[in-house]
Amino acid sequence: MQIDLRYGKGTTRLELADDAAVTVVRKPAMPILDNPAAAVSKAISQPVGVSGLTELAQGANSACIAVCDITRPVPNHFFLRPLIEALLAGGMQRDNITVLVATGLHRPNEGTELAELIGDPWVLENVTVANHFARNDADHVHLGSTSTRGTVVRLDRRFVEADLRIATGLVEPHFMAGYSGGRKVIAPGLAHAETITTFHSARFMADPAATSCNFVGNPLHEEQLEIVRMLGGALAVNTVIDEDRRLSFINFGEIVQSHQLAVDYVNDYCQVSVPRKFNTVVTSAAGYPLDKTYYQTVKGMVCALDILEPGGDLIIVSECSEGMGSAEFVAAQQRLADMGPDAFLSSILQKSHADIDEWQTQMQTKPMKVGQIHLVTDGLPEQDHALTGVSVTSSLQEAVNSSLRRSPAPAIAVIPEGPYVVPFFRAMEAAV
Repeated sequence: MQIDLRYGKGTTRLELADDAAVTVVRKPAMPILDNPAAAVSKAISQPVGVSGLTELAQGANSACIAVCDITRPVPNHFFLRPLIEALLAGGMQRDNITVLVATGLHRPNEGTELAELIGDPWVLENVTVANHFARNDADHVHLGSTSTRGTVVRLDRRFVEADLRIATGLVEPHFMAGYSGGRKVIAPGLAHAETITTFHSARFMADPAATSCNFVGNPLHEEQLEIVRMLGGALAVNTVIDEDRRLSFINFGEIVQSHQLAVDYVNDYCQVSVPRKFNTVVTSAAGYPLDKTYYQTVKGMVCALDILEPGGDLIIVSECSEGMGSAEFVAAQQRLADMGPDAFLSSILQKSHADIDEWQTQMQTKPMKVGQIHLVTDGLPEQDHALTGVSVTSSLQEAVNSSLRRSPAPAIAVIPEGPYVVPFFRAMEAAV
């Protein structure tokens, strides 16, 4: 039996005996939009909860369209130009339209990478395309503080002051915020560092409701919804793609309503019930562009956690072509390596603001407390291996074979698409 897992821009292959006890965890087959251009046109002309975009543009002077950064495979090439053309048809001037890359605290996307992200040269040639910089104080507007948790809300001025504010993105499981897209593109995507480091602090991350596929009581989601209200609302384009990155769903409209409809749609596919736990779980970081850094790789570890038997092996493949990630993340990982998971958590739980990117290290402690984590990569230099806090190897086959030899019950679960699929352990009810 051969199973291909996403790795970089291609796949890496795992070979297992034909009689092996293998459970492959995949989304159910998703319907594919045969004519994406027509689907985009329909979404823009028949929006959720608001008038059509061209009509909205007739009463507006400016627009800001937020797009996710390069770490998400959002199909921007399908919808950015139609969005802009609808604004132009409503009488808006090109100079008053900005496409803003919602980097959060990630690095900017520039040059050929920016062209790849936008996906359509026409967009780059006809409107302003810029990056959000979370640490530039003057670029942000202070909107106040959230009512329950007191998060100071500062958002990118270009988005706040636009007459039409449009967030665009991919709706998929997110290991902290429940689901990506919609309100998450605004915060943390367009938020100031102070805002991001507040609601990514340890007290938020440690909340058991801050987890994949959950909105109920999720503190990040609740803060994000309040931030949208403080902003005065926004619009959204929401997309869903299948395992082969083909467009399965798109809508447009009022940000909260339209995003919830997209979540309702993808939820039927991305959550997969599994009737047992496994001593060997193999997953991926979802391939390019998500597996460019070890920072992003942590998502795949956490999303696979529910079906890992305590003490078992969680093996994740990730190219890590750009290495570890930010210098701040490296510093947090160094503290994890020096202190261990328990002491690291104790050191951050009382902080009002997280250090930049240390929340990802905090999330890594979750699988570390359950089992042994093994990273399969050829992208990390050897001097960085210790910083991961996990076992590092270049051979998927050897890691799996070794795990199966150690296992008291040599069964294996494989999640080829990584964090885009979230397996949940659901014990089967005894037959009556």
